[in-house]
Amino acid sequence: QVQLVESGGGLVQAGGSLRPSCAASGRTFSNYVMGWFRQAPGKEREFQAALSGSGGSTIYADSVKGRFTISRDNAKNTVYLQINNLKPEDTAVYYCAAKRVWHRVTSSQQQDYWGQGTQVTVSS
Repeated sequence: QVQLVESGGGLVQAGGSLRPSCAASGRTFSNYVMGWFRQAPGKEREFQAALSGSGGSTIYADSVKGRFTISRDNAKNTVYLQINNLKPEDTAVYYCAAKRVWHRVTSSQQQDYWGQGTQVTVSS
């Protein structure tokens, strides 16, 4: 089992930045692909970014390229999502996820573990 706990969400004005983080425990963190998804009210959970266990491979949703940066610190068992130039449409609950294999990492149906989410609200 892997336990994931997100933090670092909040209320921010448009144009600002946030860096949600996700702390993992339970298994060898570096063995897992880590991803970030978000879910706005009334919408499906959407992929944002993923990072391989070593940090050597990344993938982003087209809509967030250039504004979102995923990173990880395997010594701290933590993955981060740097979000810059926040927009009101970024308002959502942000979830981190872990999966064992770099395969279909963008699919919310293919993740092995989920955190409880952290709310990000962007005011205009």
